[in-house]
Order: sequence, then C-alpha cells, then structure tokens
Amino acid sequence: MLSSRLVLAVSALMSSPLWAASELAPVPSNYGVEEVKVWGEKRNSGDAGYTSPNSVLMPEDMLSINAATTEDLVKYEPSLVIRRRFIGDANGTLGIRGSNMFQTSRSMVFADGVPLHYFLQSRWNGAPRWTMVSASEIAQLEVLYGPFSAEYSGNAMGGVVLIETAIPQQQELHIDVGYFRQDFDAYGFDDSVDGYKTFISYGDKQGALSYYLSYNHLQNDSQPQSFYYGGASSNPGATPVTGAIAGNDERGNPQLFFGDTGIVDTGTDNFKLKLGYEMGEWIALANIAFEDRKSYSDAPNSYVRDANGELVWAGDVEQDGEAFSIPASRLSVSEAKRQSLSLGLRLKGPLSDSVNFEANINQFEILKDQTRSSTVNPNNPAFDGSGQVVDYGDTGWQTLEAKLAFDEVGVDGMSVLTGLRYEAYELNTQVFSSSNYAAGQKDNAVDASGGETSLAAAFMQMNWDFAPAWDLSLGGRFESWRSRSGYYADDNVATPGLDLVDVPGREDESFSPKFALGFQPAEQWQLRYAIARAYRYPIVEELFSQFEAFNSLSEASPELKPEKGLHHNLMIERGLENGYVRVNIFRETIQDVIESQSTTLPGGGSVRTFVPVDVVETQGVELIVNAYNFMLLNLGLRFNLAWTDAEITKNRVDPSIEGNQFTRMPKWRGNVLLTYHVSEKLDVGGSVQYASDSYGRLDNTDREDNVFSAQDAYLRLGFKSSYQFNPQIRGSIGIDNLLNDIDYVAHPWPGRTFYVNLSYDL
Repeated sequence: MLSSRLVLAVSALMSSPLWAASELAPVPSNYGVEEVKVWGEKRNSGDAGYTSPNSVLMPEDMLSINAATTEDLVKYEPSLVIRRRFIGDANGTLGIRGSNMFQTSRSMVFADGVPLHYFLQSRWNGAPRWTMVSASEIAQLEVLYGPFSAEYSGNAMGGVVLIETAIPQQQELHIDVGYFRQDFDAYGFDDSVDGYKTFISYGDKQGALSYYLSYNHLQNDSQPQSFYYGGASSNPGATPVTGAIAGNDERGNPQLFFGDTGIVDTGTDNFKLKLGYEMGEWIALANIAFEDRKSYSDAPNSYVRDANGELVWAGDVEQDGEAFSIPASRLSVSEAKRQSLSLGLRLKGPLSDSVNFEANINQFEILKDQTRSSTVNPNNPAFDGSGQVVDYGDTGWQTLEAKLAFDEVGVDGMSVLTGLRYEAYELNTQVFSSSNYAAGQKDNAVDASGGETSLAAAFMQMNWDFAPAWDLSLGGRFESWRSRSGYYADDNVATPGLDLVDVPGREDESFSPKFALGFQPAEQWQLRYAIARAYRYPIVEELFSQFEAFNSLSEASPELKPEKGLHHNLMIERGLENGYVRVNIFRETIQDVIESQSTTLPGGGSVRTFVPVDVVETQGVELIVNAYNFMLLNLGLRFNLAWTDAEITKNRVDPSIEGNQFTRMPKWRGNVLLTYHVSEKLDVGGSVQYASDSYGRLDNTDREDNVFSAQDAYLRLGFKSSYQFNPQIRGSIGIDNLLNDIDYVAHPWPGRTFYVNLSYDL
C-alpha cells in the first residue's frame, strides 16, 4: 500500500505542468552567493553521480540553515541522521541509510581529502572529528550513498561525506561571530543555557602560493545529558527522603529519578593552516589542523533531600515507602581534555593530456585525551579528592592513497580510475586510580587494553558511455586486513604492576565487485541501477577494547568477522527547469552485523558488548526534490523523504529477535529547507526535520516514548532570516525546534534554540 501510494504521488508530481523539464540551470545571480574555487572536484548540485547515488549541497543551499558547526550543514541531507545532542557535542555520530547512528565505522567523512571519520572507536566515541573543519570555511558538501564505488572501502556501507573548502584567490578576511541560547525543561531541570562561536580567517594568493589561516572558538553549555534512577534496595535503614521524581524508564517500568548530570560546559579551539601551491596545471595543498577541546561536567544535580532539607548524594534511601539506592559514583564530577593534530597533503595534476594523478596523505595523532572523574560528588561527606583517570596514549592513524584517472583508454567514451590505499590505526586505553583526580595524578594502573589494525587496498573503476543513451560502470576492490598487537589486562594482585594478556593477531582478504548501468530515455530522464558487494572489517575497539571504569564496563570480541554486505540501488530521475525530482529504491543485506549493545546497571552504569547479528535486511525508498525558483521566483526548495525498513532476519544465538526491527532505525525520515530571496539583501528561510520513533534494543522492548533512554520520534521546525547590510556585513537571526519539543535519542535533543549571527568580509 505504501509503495503504491508513493508511485502514484511521484507520477502525479512528474506529470504536473509545474515541472518544465530541461538541464539544471545556473543559480540566479540575485542569490547573492559569491563564486568560490575549491581544491577538489567542483560539483554541480544536479549531478546524480556516475556510480553512487548522491546529494550535493552548495553555498546557495545553506542559506536557511542555522549553522553553528559543520554537523548543521549535513543534517538535512536525505536518509541521514547526526546525533548531535547539543552544540559542541563531541559525540555527533553519523548514520546513513541502513547504517544507524552508532554504526560509526560504516560512514566516511573527508575534508579536502583528509579523513575526519574516527575508525578507532564506535558508538558515541566513534563520531567524526567534525571540529577539525569549521562550517564557516565550507564551499561545497557532497554525500555519496552506499559502497557502489570501488574508490571507497566497505566503511562506505552507509555512505561518504565529501567536504571541500574554499581557496583564497585574493586577499580576504572573514569574521563570523554567533550567539545561541536554548531553554530546557525535563525531570528536575528547568533552565536556559547558552554559548557562542567566534571564527576568524585570513587568506591571500601571491603568485602561485595560496595561504589560509583560521581560528575557531566554540563555547557552549549543554542541557543535562543523563537522568538517573536508583536500583531497588532492601536496606531496612534507608534514609527517608523527598524530591525524587516518579517516571518510567524506556521499557515502561516505573522508576524514581534522583538526579542528573547537570550542565556540561564545553569549549573547543581549532587552529588551521592551509598552504596551496600551483605548478602549472599541478596543485598541492598542505592542511594542518589542531584541536584543543575541554569539557566539564562538574555540577550534577541531586533532586532528593533528607528530613533536614539537605541534599542526598549517595546511599540507600526511601520515599513514600519505596526504597532505592543512589550509587556513590553516580553523581560524581568529571572533566575531559583532548588535543588532536591532523596533517594532510593533497597533490594532483595531469601526467599527460589524458592521464591525471592524485595523492592524499594524512597523519592524525591524539596528543592528549584524558578524562578525570571523582569517586563521589564533592558535596558528599565521603569526598576525599580521590578518583580515576582514563588516558588514551599512542593513539591515531595514518593513511596513504594514490590514484590515476585515465580519460582515454583506446575505447570511445571509456574512462578508468585506479589506485592504491593504505590505512593503519592504533588505540591504547589506560585506567588509573588517583588520590587527586583533579590534578590528573596517576597512582596505580588498574586496567588497560589496545591494539592495531591495518587495511591495504587496490581498486579499479571503469566508466563507459557505450551508446548515446547508455553508460556502464564496472569496478572491483581488493582488500587485505590485519589486526595485531592486541592486549588487555588480567591482573594478578599478588604480582607487582599490571598484568597484561596478549591477543593473537588475525589476517583476512576480500574482493568487492561493483556494477552500475545507466539509461537516459529522454533528455529530462535518467535511470540507473547499481549493485555492489562490500566488506566492513572490525575496528580496534571492537576487537581489543576491554576495560572497566567507574560507571561502565567494555567487553571486546577479538574473533569478530567482517560485516559482509550486498547493496542494490535503483535511481529514477526527472530533470526540472532549475532542479530535479529523484527517487532511489535501495536494498541492503548485511551478514555478521557487528552490533554494540549496552545494558544499564542499577543507578545508570552500563555494560557494553560487541556481538554479531547473523543477517539484517534493509529496504527503503527516497524521494528527493531540489529546485531553485520553485513555483515562485526566488524560492529555493530542498525536500527529501525516506522510508526505511531494517529487519533482523537471522540470528542463531538468539532466534527470539528474528523479525525485530534493527536498532536506531526509524521507518520515516524527512527534511525540508525553504529559502525565499525577498530582495538582493534579505533572505527568509524555514526548515523541517522529522523522524519516526525506533528501538534502542535488539529485543525491541524499549517502547516507552518521551522518557530518558527512549528513541523518540521528533518534529523540529526552524526559521532563519539574514540581511546584507552592506558588501562587508551580513547578519542573521534564527530559531531551531520552534515548538520546544523535548525528545530523546537515549539522551535529550536540544530544546528551543535561538541564534544571532554577524559576519564581516573584507
């Protein structure tokens, strides 16, 4: 019924006289967007892609977005979700199509050829390093859907985000300042939190040399990210209290919530230097980015008070005849500090009239990544300054890629892309007890784990326009994967130091064929079918990350097999006078799906495991309408709606979950961006984000809505208006989540958020 209604709707839409078919026209000059040059391939927003279905976002498409960070520019794209819980969140995980937001190693992100994806950890810790590129420097953005191009590994099962930044062609100075504020009311918290952004860049081109320097500072306070309820207690001496808030957990069980994490204060500084050099038709780009991030969770809230009116921070308590426990470490305080350095080099140019070369090299190093946590809350009478320090050392990656593109290979209409790529990853985690956590003192090592992985690949892709209306793409990717140097702690208290156990390494190989066939029956129509095999190999955390901290336990699985996917996509497109209507019908079958599940312990702690699910099958339909001058002169529209069904079809270890929906996969997702150019100076825009609810557990028992730990549906409306005061100064105001809905994606999404922004260009 759903598919028939969708086909009827699309047929009616395409037959309407509103859709005058022609090639994609240039953006009208009164859009007020300056033409920019990028180091990578300059894309057309109507390009459907040769092998992979795609979506292209240009500067004129970004005008209606309240963009504080890079994630804001990506989050309205089709079949995509970014779990950014607040502005400045380090855990802005990305999910595309049939890959959910916690399957972070199934989506790739590049900025000027430099990887931003984080294939060391998964779930919330595996978010791309979005802050290594600022929203203010982005010139174009493209999303490729699925692993249909041999150019990308099985880590593209969900898709690939390609970001290109602008190149200075003359002396330029850009200053961008913004302020944002949100209201938030849930459980025992009711307050407003705010933040600001300051971005400044300077660039110039002198002869063949271009240079660009930028500094981005982001400071923000977030709403509480976790709300705590106590485990059952049978202690007859429980302290009588008041103030706990009655509510349900995600499974509908009644609970008494005793506190929350309080405001999280985050600050990020990003320094960037880009050096470009043109040697005839050859160009080279050096990219250096340094990130310094600090996050403080030092003001958790207790809701409960004893008979004297004093706040209670730990212990067995009783309210209205119901006894529960407040774990001593649950309302502790913490601070996290992280410093990262990324070095990138891109070189590209022609070797001959028909052969082009490109190389990309990247070194990413975690200079410092440390979390310090107290044993108990400083207001607890038992507080003595002790705690725990979790440290990531010798952590990072190296990537190296070389590609050759042949425009002529002796056959008319045929081109070939071939190349080699090597990636190496290392992760090491250490946990220390500390008598002075605030100073980061490391007294005794109590846990440790880590290891390394590498992936070497060779690929080739042939694209052939073999007839006037037909094109063919054939490709293949060979990969050789290896894990080594794995270890975890299994301490014997009778021996000095921390005892470590070595984990044997493994090796594996795979070949992934790719095929796509395109047909253009008329000038305004395009049809393309693509099929691809892909292998997604386990990352270091999934194989080796085995440790215990105060509130969490991680159990790795060094025997995990690679995920094996078979992906299909059928694209149907009709061109418009200034845009296009596109339908993608896709299907994915993934074997040995690596799923990370967390079980909540009494008081809010968790046990995390990495377990394989035998088979998950996903099918879906995307409807995309992108148009300039849509129905009304100077009105821009970007509309997308996706229906996705992800089902567990086989699981031998636990057959009871067969037939269940896969986790964090809403059936419906949709976005709308509207921009109306009132005049050459004034733009007014609106936005809509929608997703239906989903499950966070494989057993699909978390059915409660609008509670902490739920996977809620949401409808978020936005508004933005910007005004060009003069050629140098532009200002804007905006609102996200206009209706102030409080929804949860386990943690709460932001409440109603107001934006004010002012930019200056010289």
